[in-house]
Amino acid sequence: MDRWASFRLSERVMGMDEATWARHANPWSAWSRVTILPLLALAIWSRVWIGAWALLPVAAVLLWVWLNPRLFPVPRTTDAWMTQAVLGERDWLAQGDAPEVAHHWTMVRLLTGASGIGSVVLIVGLVWLNVALTLAGLVLAMGGKLWLMDVMVRARRDLQAAGRETVSI
Repeated sequence: MDRWASFRLSERVMGMDEATWARHANPWSAWSRVTILPLLALAIWSRVWIGAWALLPVAAVLLWVWLNPRLFPVPRTTDAWMTQAVLGERDWLAQGDAPEVAHHWTMVRLLTGASGIGSVVLIVGLVWLNVALTLAGLVLAMGGKLWLMDVMVRARRDLQAAGRETVSI
């Protein structure tokens, strides 16, 4: 099976075309997406206070997930760290098998696994309404993702240093 199939499926579900990716490279778009997991956790937790009405804040967060990469303009420069991280993700999807980035694979796997485990812990915390598990899951999932973004920046720089073509906006 194609190792990138799940990423491509996610791109299709989100409707991420070239124009949307370019807008998502705006650091305001990318940094504001960091709010998604905590907002989703809070929206799910709100079932304690508002019962079935919690579906409304959950729907609002899901709308934010879709709307966010479409709200911001294409960045004027690609200098910002978060812009480099988003472009690095695209480079990784296109050239993650390149020998120049092979040394990043172990970290990518570890951080993806950590984020996945964090997501499971978060889900368990939300199902059991356990604050400690919910917070631990958030920290692990988000921490792993942000660290992975830094790896994407470094992988992009490695590709550029090797003279490989990288994604531009």
